[in-house]
Order: sequence, then structure tokens, then C-alpha cells
Amino acid sequence: MAELQSTATTADVSPPVRMAAAPALVKRKRKGLRLFRLGEEIPKAAYFIIAALSFIIPIAAWCYFSYSGKEPPFILPTPTAVFQAFQREIHQGLLWPDTKISIYRIGMGFLASAILAIPLGILIGAYKTVEAAHEPFVGFVRYIPVPALIPLIMVIAGIGEEAKILLIFIGTYFQMVLMVADVTRQVPKDLLKAASTLGANRAQLLFRVLIPATMPGMLDVCRTMIGWAWTYLVVAEVVATDSGIGYSIMKAQRFMRTDEIWVGILVLGVLGLATDMLFKTLQPRLLPWAEVNKN
Repeated sequence: MAELQSTATTADVSPPVRMAAAPALVKRKRKGLRLFRLGEEIPKAAYFIIAALSFIIPIAAWCYFSYSGKEPPFILPTPTAVFQAFQREIHQGLLWPDTKISIYRIGMGFLASAILAIPLGILIGAYKTVEAAHEPFVGFVRYIPVPALIPLIMVIAGIGEEAKILLIFIGTYFQMVLMVADVTRQVPKDLLKAASTLGANRAQLLFRVLIPATMPGMLDVCRTMIGWAWTYLVVAEVVATDSGIGYSIMKAQRFMRTDEIWVGILVLGVLGLATDMLFKTLQPRLLPWAEVNKN
């Protein structure tokens, strides 16, 4: 009788408990799967934790391999040594002038590239005649390695600031033209047909429909190309110059000052990340209709 009562008690209690626990378990599983769903938004807290770990893990690995002596200091200096080199360059008045001139070169080269490349890219994407006239040549030039043009650039522009700016311009212009053209081609044809049906003329189709529709994509292109510009900056500052972050890296390499090399690399990384975040922050402010379309 006691066994039967125990069995009956268990049978009476277990189903409600299991029914109560099941939704909580399913909820936890769904919450875990949400982090890995395609295109699914994740909680802001989870986003910031993952973003922080993307920095913390490499820094922890750097500390482990450098402080433990598993890598020699001339290859991987400790964070302490790099920080001391950073302070030394600031006290000597070297870091800020090099950073300032590098930002100037990036700004001028990228601005000139964007001013010329964006209109041409839009025309190439909008009109087949313009595409036929320009895209084959632009596609040819963009595959020429920029360092191979350095001797020609020095002959044309000398060894002054114009040469560095021109090299950054060439490195970004031809790529930007074709990327903007691709963005323009992705504008739905139905949008243009609908505007035309409502009475829009050619100028209105171009300036009030096509260009606004391409602006979110163009801003993404600029965000990508500013990263390319920082890459070409080091190439530009290696040749015939005595200033800039790229020059400071090469100078440190000659004397095997690895800690100063890492200072230059980290400064470039911080500046590049800052410009990337600037473009990312500006997009919803300058182009609110892009956010509406995403939602």
C-alpha cells in the first residue's frame, strides 16, 4: 500500500512540475539560439560583451606570450614596453606631428578621390553609354599595383606632399568608382518606373530618386575605402619622406625598435577604427530613410 501511495504521489506531482519547467527550458534554448540566427538582432548587452571580448582575448594572448618569454622581445615586446615607448614618443614631441601629417594626407587623398569617383560611379551605373566609355579602362587600371606606380608618381609630382596625396588618391579612386557603380545598379528598376509613371522627368529621376536611393550604399563604400586609404598611407610614407606614422614605423624597423613599431601599428589601428566608427555613426543621422528601409 505504501509503495502504491508513493507512486501515486509522484505521478500526481511530477506532471505539473515538468509542465512548469518545460517553458523555462524552451525559453532558455530560444534565447541561446537567438544569438546565432541569421540576420537576427541580439541584446545590446550581449553585443557589447562580444565586442569587448574581441579585444580582451587578443590582449590577453599578447600578455601571455610576451610576459612569459615564449616570444623574444624583439619580435613581441610586452605591453609595458610598448606603453613606455608611447610615452617616450609623446615626451619627445614626435608622435603628434607624425599623426597630424598622416591625417592630413589621408583626408586630402580620400576627399579628392570621393569628389571625383562618386559622380562618375553614379553615371556609370545609371547609363550604359557612360559604362561603356569608362568601366573597361577603370577596371584595367584598378588591377595595377599602386607601389608599381611610385616611380612614375615621383616623376610627375616630385617628392613633396603632392606625391603622397596622389598615391592615396590613385589607390582609392578606381576602386571607389566601380563600387559606387555597383551600388547604383542595385537600385530597383521598379522604383524608377514608378517615379516615371508619376510624372518625374530625367533630371528628377536622377537627382530626386536615383541618387537618394544610392546614398546609403555610397556611405558604406566610403567607409570601406577609408580603410584602404589608411593601408596606402604606409606605402606613401615609405618613399622620400621624413614624417608621418609610416615613416616612424620604417625608421624604428631600421634600428630594430620593435616597441616603437608596435606603437605606430596601434596608432594606425586606433585612427582607422575611429574613422570607421565616424562613418557608422553618421549614417543614421545623415540618411534617416536608410534606417527606415532596414526596419
